[in-house]
Amino acid sequence: MTKYIGYVGTYTKQDSKGVYQFTLDTEQKKLSDVKLAAELGNPTYVTVSGDSQNLYAVSKDGENGGVTSFSIEEGTGALTKLNAETAAGSPPCHISVDTDKSTVVTANYHTKNVVSYRTNQDGSLNPPTSVVEHEGTGPHERQEKPHMHYAGFTPDEKYVIAIDLGSDRVITYAAEKGELTEVQVFKTAPGSGPRHITFHPNEKYAYVMTELSSEVLVLHYDEKDGSFTQQQAIKTIPETFTETNDGSAIHISSDGQFVYAGNRGHNSIAIYQVDQNSGELTFVEWTSTEGNWPRDFVMDPSEDFLIATNQKSNTMTLFERDKATGKLSLVQSDVHVPEPVCVKFL
Repeated sequence: MTKYIGYVGTYTKQDSKGVYQFTLDTEQKKLSDVKLAAELGNPTYVTVSGDSQNLYAVSKDGENGGVTSFSIEEGTGALTKLNAETAAGSPPCHISVDTDKSTVVTANYHTKNVVSYRTNQDGSLNPPTSVVEHEGTGPHERQEKPHMHYAGFTPDEKYVIAIDLGSDRVITYAAEKGELTEVQVFKTAPGSGPRHITFHPNEKYAYVMTELSSEVLVLHYDEKDGSFTQQQAIKTIPETFTETNDGSAIHISSDGQFVYAGNRGHNSIAIYQVDQNSGELTFVEWTSTEGNWPRDFVMDPSEDFLIATNQKSNTMTLFERDKATGKLSLVQSDVHVPEPVCVKFL
């Protein structure tokens, strides 16, 4: 019997109290044991270190925003706060940690900043190493200023990629011991509003989810200089869908065969098959997330299951995943979690 521990980052505007923990039982095909793991303000995005010993959460503390680090108890998954690094202003909206757990990076939608932190041996945080403030606008009404929505590492971890929804830019930084130096800028189509990125395991391709135009952009990635070249743009919603849709998360299976993209409004996950020679995508199907406003989703460590978080209906939904076709089958819906945003596994 295999059980996996997962965490949900949330908004704490209504009933939520912080970071929640849950269990996935793969034999029973069931999510259970949802409970508060750490009381924290607006920990909308969390990330778990590769050694499963630390969790990092974006967080709000009064008028300050920043990052809080936790140690994870082996076996139980219980969280113990180590420390927090905060500054005046809104909390970030995205956080990543590198493989050896030496550097944490955040993106801030409201303050226009990408910030890097070096860590200590126990996973606790030092004050910021780099704070990069961005400038720029776009043609959409929501692009009145930079809105940094993602900061994370390239597969070889030579670079940090930051994504600016506000000015339609994917920015590559050289990352030397946490020091961020801009080396490349890729411009997406005006008004597309890029949001998140995921890399193919072969490290040659990347897939960008756009929030405003509801597309997946297929990019060729050059690891030599950190540059991107666009190969394809494919819609994530039906042409007939005319209501508001905000693209959300994007993830790829570890075998590189399938890309999944979330739709808030259409309330679905779009599934694509990947051409292994070109990296380009072919649409497979849409799957309803059985809830409202799917902010994020994640595959479990076995990748036999996928969990979606529906922010506005306060639910998680469990799907079984067919590894041969990429398709999702509903197993369990309406698992209550207050104001869920991001979901991650140990």
